[in-house]
Amino acid sequence: MSNQAHSASANSRVEVVMDSTSGLEKFKLRGPKGSSAEIFLYGGQVTSWKNEHGEELLFMSSKAAFKPPNPIRGGIAICFPQFSNMGSLDKHGFARNRMWSIDPNPSLPPSKDNTVIDLLLKPTSEDMKIWPHSDVRVEGLETLDYFDNLLDQKRFTEQGDSLTFDSEVDRVYLSTPALLALIDHEKKRTFVIRKIGFPDAVVWNPWDKKSKAMVDFGDDEYVRMVSIEAAAVEKPITLKPGEEWTGCQELEVVSSSYFSGQMDPVNLKGRS
Repeated sequence: MSNQAHSASANSRVEVVMDSTSGLEKFKLRGPKGSSAEIFLYGGQVTSWKNEHGEELLFMSSKAAFKPPNPIRGGIAICFPQFSNMGSLDKHGFARNRMWSIDPNPSLPPSKDNTVIDLLLKPTSEDMKIWPHSDVRVEGLETLDYFDNLLDQKRFTEQGDSLTFDSEVDRVYLSTPALLALIDHEKKRTFVIRKIGFPDAVVWNPWDKKSKAMVDFGDDEYVRMVSIEAAAVEKPITLKPGEEWTGCQELEVVSSSYFSGQMDPVNLKGRS
């Protein structure tokens, strides 16, 4: 059987229906061995998961209200961009009471062995007002030490799997790898950054308050940029008479998917 036939067969296992109780749109997915799941576009929420014997594996409250803007009680809810009251937003954030959409180009294509849909939550102008953010992340800086210029150049260690942006960032990362990746989720592209002769990397984004205070920078331009600079900060380059030094930074743009894993700088080394 051809790959095209496999894809068509897998797509036929996804059905869009209107929920009879709420009138909300949901998707029914059937696995190749008889398992199934139901996912509402409202909240991007999984409300049913049954094994091949038809046994329901998820809890749903019998009193769950499928009435926006109320969240759905039970199933697999998405708490984003904050959990509980640990932030300035409403409890558990806004993702669970927004209408999601389907990504026409899923990161994992359907096959004879799986059934796939990708959901997207596109921020509205109101979302951006209450939670300004940038849909990019930097990979390759994990576990590295850095100087934080916002905290008197104190030294810290990066704790995240990647660097994301929801506030001002002004850091000097030390002893960085020769390859870094800036992943743009919205446009599904990755900027591959290769550097030679520069041991460090500066990462900067002024965010909203500083942007408004800069006379030569647009108030909202911070969501459209990230500065990543090859640098030699901790140990300046010193040359004696007759010595030479070469420094180079190369930029390449490659396509990427949301969760392809192919944009991990470790996996990209083969491209250099």
